[in-house]
Amino acid sequence: MKIINISDTHSKHGFIPASWLAPADCIIHNGDISTRGHKHELENFLTWFSSLEQYKYKIFIAGNHDWYFQDNPIDVREILKKYPNVIYLQDEEVIIEGIKIYGSPWQPEFFQWAFNKQRGPEIKKYWDKIPTDTQILITHGPAKGHCDLVINKWSPNGGQRVGCDDLLEAIERIKPKYHLCGHIHCGYGQSENEFGTKFINAAVVNESYEVANEPIKFTI
Repeated sequence: MKIINISDTHSKHGFIPASWLAPADCIIHNGDISTRGHKHELENFLTWFSSLEQYKYKIFIAGNHDWYFQDNPIDVREILKKYPNVIYLQDEEVIIEGIKIYGSPWQPEFFQWAFNKQRGPEIKKYWDKIPTDTQILITHGPAKGHCDLVINKWSPNGGQRVGCDDLLEAIERIKPKYHLCGHIHCGYGQSENEFGTKFINAAVVNESYEVANEPIKFTI
């Protein structure tokens, strides 16, 4: 199955060049579809996302900017009914062409944004829900040490790794083929661990919230 992966479009999906959205079987968005999580941002994104006819499957999760998903879960489910060709995952799995995909929006607490949990037991309980036979894991935030390096005025001495330790522990236990994330814009890119899991941070925008990074393509 051919997959196009994007993340952190922050309501700027309309600025993504059409040439970047090459045909594939599936497109996956790793969260932060909006800037402030307003209802109109959600609806605008879904109108765009559902219209991408070059993908048979369209999957996404929420991120820390996507407040409406956290604060209005019942309304979100009603809105999603209008877009039956879109799959939203919030601590849920879906099996597509024999591939088990699991999605979760949570990340370690940072300035009290949406879907934030404290590091340690509070966030670990969400990672404990991940099925052990997951092949593609989608979380908004990165795992510790993979696509999570922040380099700015708040992180001197070569940068700071801000990914989740407990998420890394879960990934090393489950050993999914792919872990997809975003959240850390400057962490855009890929890495791999000794267990064969490939990590992808597909943040489309850069630190200035400009569309700068191409979607990442892979086959499973």
